[in-house]
Amino acid sequence: MQFDLLINAIIAGLMLGGFYAAVTAGISISFGMLDIVNIAHPGFIVLGSYIAYIVNAQFGIDPIVIAILALPVFFALGTGIYGIYFHSFEKHGQDALRGLAFFFGLLFVTEVLLILVFGVDYRTVSTAYVGGSLKIGVMEFPLRMLVPALVSFAMFAALQLYMSRTFIGRAVMAVSQDPQALELMAVDPTRIKRIAFSISMATCAMAGAFLIVIQPVLPSSGREYIGRVFAICVLGGLGSLPGTLIAALLIGVIESIATTFYGPSWAPAVSFGLLLLTLAVRPSGLLGR
Repeated sequence: MQFDLLINAIIAGLMLGGFYAAVTAGISISFGMLDIVNIAHPGFIVLGSYIAYIVNAQFGIDPIVIAILALPVFFALGTGIYGIYFHSFEKHGQDALRGLAFFFGLLFVTEVLLILVFGVDYRTVSTAYVGGSLKIGVMEFPLRMLVPALVSFAMFAALQLYMSRTFIGRAVMAVSQDPQALELMAVDPTRIKRIAFSISMATCAMAGAFLIVIQPVLPSSGREYIGRVFAICVLGGLGSLPGTLIAALLIGVIESIATTFYGPSWAPAVSFGLLLLTLAVRPSGLLGR
């Protein structure tokens, strides 16, 4: 019986880790590669959840399909936000404390607007797979967790391929290390950072759809992920998408095992304890340089 519980806890943890990876992907790009502390990222994920909720309630379209269709909208939103951030803070060398305050403001503005429009009630979506599960022997795969996890893995694979195989992707990796070198190659670092930040914002659409499939949401749901996403990003190694995925899976499995055998109150303590232990041994993170 204990072995069955352990196996299912690990399976649940891997699926939870897949969701955490999707939530953290944008932070890995904006914070890890661009050094932009977008503390509002979880708030925009919740915005993605509400967009999925509205369209699903009106037309019955699957939330993940809605998120894919909404990717250009969030990309454009990211372009606009980075434009304001650059001209107001980064251009004047004030992108540290004042930039952080800017994103804090965006977080609370987003949350307040959602409260004004939707109130503080929980919202859910209706899909064919919510409530179903796949059983293989003693192993059980809840579809509301499995489907988002699998799509998240596909999204990570696409991001990694884009970053490693395309000119823009390699330029994004370079701009975090040596912007002056890019300028010598006639590449505008600001344009590259704008594209990268827009990509990070586009991931919010996907993560928001995953969130509302997995659990009911309300405007303040993003707050509980603020500490976790930055912890996963740092644990995996700043700027490393594979490291972020590994760290997310590790945190998911540890939280799931701790919740199964010791209770949910232990999950955050154990996961952040692992973060501190890892950074004590390897300050750059699991795959950091």
